[in-house]
Amino acid sequence: MIDDTIRTLLRAPRCGKDAPSLNDIEDKLTAGYARALAIDAERRRLERRLAETAANMGGRPSEGSEVAELGRLISAADGDLAELRGLLSCLRARADEARTRANAA
Repeated sequence: MIDDTIRTLLRAPRCGKDAPSLNDIEDKLTAGYARALAIDAERRRLERRLAETAANMGGRPSEGSEVAELGRLISAADGDLAELRGLLSCLRARADEARTRANAA
């Protein structure tokens, strides 16, 4: 999962032979941003489905459980997105540092 890959990069040394390359960092940033967009798109799809289900519910208990499940899925997506955005922010800062070192060399 991209989250784990980003965490691994963030734990790696900032410089030296074991430090990730700027290209590695930027590749993971790109993959992370793509994943964030996918999570956001799924969340929007779930919100539309929730709105449709709620509008057509008519008091049927079976749809009430679907509404609850959709709400749970939206909350999970919110949490995943917030966590990924935090990781991406840290990785972006790491990329900025690597660029600065590369330009100074």
